[in-house]
Amino acid sequence: MLLQDYFLIFAGTAVCGLLVVVGLMARIASIKVDNEKARRIAQAISEGAMAFLAEEYRLIVVAVAVVAGILSYFFSPLSAAVFACGSLVSLVTGFLGMKAATMANVRTTMAAKDGGEHAAFLVALFGGGVMGFAVASFGLMGVGSLFYLFFDRPDFIMLLTSFGLGGSLVAFFARIGGGIYTKSADVGADLVGKVEAGIPEDDPRNPAVIADNVGDCVGDTAGMGADIYESYIGALLSSIILAIAAYGNSLPYATLPLMLSVFGLGGSLLGLLSNLFIKTNPAAMLRNATYFAIAFLLIVSYYYLRVFDLEQRLYISIFLGCIAGVVIGLITEHYTGGKPVEEVAKSSESGAATNLIEGLSVGMESTVAPVIILSGIVLVAHVYGGGLFGVSLAAVSMLATVGITMTVDAYGPIADNAGGIAEMAGFDPKVRAITDKLDALGNTTAAMGKGFAIGSALLTALALFSAYALEAGIAGLNLLDPTVLVGIFIGATIPFMISALTMRSVGRAALQMVLEVRRQFKEIAGLMEGKAEPDYKRCVMISTKASLREMVLPGVITVSLPILMKYTLGVTALGGFLVGATVVGVLMALMMANAGGAWDNAKKYIEAGHLGGKGSEAHKAAVIGDTVGDPFKDTSGPALNILIKLMSIVSLLLVLIG
Repeated sequence: MLLQDYFLIFAGTAVCGLLVVVGLMARIASIKVDNEKARRIAQAISEGAMAFLAEEYRLIVVAVAVVAGILSYFFSPLSAAVFACGSLVSLVTGFLGMKAATMANVRTTMAAKDGGEHAAFLVALFGGGVMGFAVASFGLMGVGSLFYLFFDRPDFIMLLTSFGLGGSLVAFFARIGGGIYTKSADVGADLVGKVEAGIPEDDPRNPAVIADNVGDCVGDTAGMGADIYESYIGALLSSIILAIAAYGNSLPYATLPLMLSVFGLGGSLLGLLSNLFIKTNPAAMLRNATYFAIAFLLIVSYYYLRVFDLEQRLYISIFLGCIAGVVIGLITEHYTGGKPVEEVAKSSESGAATNLIEGLSVGMESTVAPVIILSGIVLVAHVYGGGLFGVSLAAVSMLATVGITMTVDAYGPIADNAGGIAEMAGFDPKVRAITDKLDALGNTTAAMGKGFAIGSALLTALALFSAYALEAGIAGLNLLDPTVLVGIFIGATIPFMISALTMRSVGRAALQMVLEVRRQFKEIAGLMEGKAEPDYKRCVMISTKASLREMVLPGVITVSLPILMKYTLGVTALGGFLVGATVVGVLMALMMANAGGAWDNAKKYIEAGHLGGKGSEAHKAAVIGDTVGDPFKDTSGPALNILIKLMSIVSLLLVLIG
């Protein structure tokens, strides 16, 4: 096929994906919200989310303008323009996902009231589908367009990398800003509301409750979408670079990563449609959607390799990448929803200290199996599946079905919001029972999504590092070289530094929230009796200002350190720096995400009536554990996924500039 033929396939598939986005938005909008109280609550959440997004995007645009100016000066105006386009696509994707989430939350509540569990499940799933299919479609369209327009240019790799840097920069700020926002609100709401005041979660008397629900949207929808979008783009561009290095300008090989994305998007659509025709329990429907998408990708890619006479060994890497996502998701599900959660809950009977000890041990243990599996996949893909190009294909195939995997993940915060709206609007307890069931499933899918994000981050970072080593002319790193060793140790400290900054940011912002909630409970007469309205907007403003202020320093550190390493110690030391940051970053991200998930679900296990239920001493201890786990799993842990990819892509850009 000719280049234009490939582009027609890329563009056509991306347009189909965007039509799915439009269709899902229209389907969600068609559901009427005929309860005035629920409508007002949802409007407050939407206004808070969009206000935060507008303020966050203003800061991001400034950062993008600065970096674009640097690229224009040191390389070319075209590179700067492509970088700006990559940033814009990520911003648009986040906006669409946020808009859909804030539309779908209240409509999920209404569907639960009027149509029951299955109807509510579909609305939440469709809301998540907007984020999932937007990520897949915009990513494919963006990289496919670059491929068509600039493939024959000598600076093609530079332009690809510039586009990827745009997505990475936006993702880092979106993930950290959203994470700080959501957890400062969540921690403040829980500490004062549940522990001190003894009122239920999502109680409308709690002034932080709207900010908490806004946080679900900005952190777990827009933030996670930006995270996965960055991995998706990073995997594609690194794989294309390695394909060109291995096979020259051979179109069948250079376009293979994009064709896998085409097949994955088609499989994602099949998985989404399967939920319209195969009706079973929601958990099975989510699993089936993912399995259908992966099966479609594996079958079509197998025949594609055969028909176009590509090396059959590459299929090994494609297969391994698909399986890796499923296996890591199942391991994550075990540690955040299985026996370890019950053990954390039981430890709460002797107090918060033992709850924290058990949760930390679960998080630490949970790093072992995923890393061993991912290491084995990397080794087998390299030896039997096409070398470095094979490793990059494993990353691409793991992310190719991002349309449905992101759908499943974004479903969670929508279901969570739906439960909050049902509680605040005073709906029948039967409605809250439905939304709680969907929310519990959403907690599991969110934990699996975080495991998927970390696994894909590792494979993507390895692919980006391979591209870096190739462009820098590094055949190997000599550990006896002191500059390399120093680079490794310095790189290994960066995940700790970023985690410290983000954890401290959540603590500072949460303190402000706690003081404000206490003030309102004390000063607003009749608030605890339900006779007065709290000042929700004040709490939303506290989270917004704190998150935007605190996200700047981690971003500056992450972008500037690779530059300092290259121009002080050299490209080999920078290579060591990336190795240290990647190894420690992946381990810390896994530990934090799984420990946080275990603490969260241990609390919910007790709230379901076990070990004394709500209000018991075990429950109070579990709330403390969950409060510590919140920034672990939703702020610091996710930030590390993007940290290792952003530093890798900045490093790749540095060696391309020279």
